[in-house]
Amino acid sequence: MTTTPVSPSWGSDAELAHRLETVRERISAAADAAGRSAEQITLVAVTKFHDPEIVRALAELGVRDFGENRHPESRLKAEVAHEVADAHLHFIGQLQRNKARQVARYADVIESIDREDLVEALGKLEDVTVDVTIQLSIDGDTSRGGVPLTEAESLAERILATPTLRLRGVMTVAPIDMEPEAAFARARETSERIRTLAPDADWLSMGMSHDFHSAISQGATHLRIGEAITGKRPGQQ
Repeated sequence: MTTTPVSPSWGSDAELAHRLETVRERISAAADAAGRSAEQITLVAVTKFHDPEIVRALAELGVRDFGENRHPESRLKAEVAHEVADAHLHFIGQLQRNKARQVARYADVIESIDREDLVEALGKLEDVTVDVTIQLSIDGDTSRGGVPLTEAESLAERILATPTLRLRGVMTVAPIDMEPEAAFARARETSERIRTLAPDADWLSMGMSHDFHSAISQGATHLRIGEAITGKRPGQQ
């Protein structure tokens, strides 16, 4: 008796490649419209809910940065990503203090630093230095993660005083009740203030599948794009 092979949750390799190429073309067009080069922008492919093999499939298509938001799923993705010499795993989800050091052991970047207790926990790492970004709450509602904009510089100072952490910039998600371009403009302004403390902290990680054009217009350096590349999550087809 023969069994029919089960297709991966993201579809065929050809479908995955087509979606990725379409996103790359859209990024290039948005960058051109903003007077920027697409080469200034890093695409972080968000692969949550999909099997770890999607990381390998995307790596074969040239993707080198991957985003995950749940531990321990992100650890499994990191193991696959690190089979590629220059690939990186970005942890982008809300982080619990008691999981912080575990995540830091495998994540190349933690993008969701939004509290001093996380900085304190990560300050206890040994023989590890982790790249981090400060997650900003544009509207001040910290229930979805993020530090209020008025407190971002204070948090940056704590990170800069922590030898185990390297501040790379800021990350944000546009609130659903705010125009994305206005939200991203606020993030850019906050980033500029933080760069007076840390000139090299120039990452602006903002923009997802539905709003990355607005993010690019406001200077995004990293885009976190999931469904536009991976297709619908398993169970939604």
